[in-house]
Amino acid sequence: MFRRSKSETTTPVETDATDARAGGKGRPTPSRKEAEAAAKARAKTPRTRKEQMAAQRAARGDSSSKVRQAMKTGEERYLPPRDKGPVRRFIRDFVDSRFSFIELMVPLLVVTMVLGYSGNDYLANVGNTILLGTLLLVLVDMTMLRFRLRRELTRRFPDEPVKGTTYYAVMRALQMKFMRLPKAQVKIGQQLPEHYR
Repeated sequence: MFRRSKSETTTPVETDATDARAGGKGRPTPSRKEAEAAAKARAKTPRTRKEQMAAQRAARGDSSSKVRQAMKTGEERYLPPRDKGPVRRFIRDFVDSRFSFIELMVPLLVVTMVLGYSGNDYLANVGNTILLGTLLLVLVDMTMLRFRLRRELTRRFPDEPVKGTTYYAVMRALQMKFMRLPKAQVKIGQQLPEHYR
């Protein structure tokens, strides 16, 4: 039933000389050095989802430690995008080189609290007046900071956009100097360099 009939004849298949080598791999055998390098590369690439997640966590931890270190040293390469560039570096140095009334806020707040809880109405009023006067001084200081910074930015960086620079400078100025990140690289009253390129 499934056999060939005797009437069918088989025709021989012609083989070419190139077909004799068709069973080959078509490329030269790699050297031991190349094979070991390929094996190491395959071993480094994570195969399972768990290995991929572990590799991503390790990469994130490494990059975040570099960012933390850059925040302390001011190394430009690893800073976050909002802190990169010569304009942002100049703004940080400009804010850090000037005395700000915000530096007096914490001691004056302590004095105000002591006067407020003294039980004497006159001393409590004096404390409130001191607090209100300090807040007004801080507002005036931030306004002056904005105008001076804009003038310096247009002089030093005429082609750079100034959008967002005021917010960046004010947010930095409203922090105590030892709490600012990236850390201050200049001292109060220090002369700033002319070029930040």
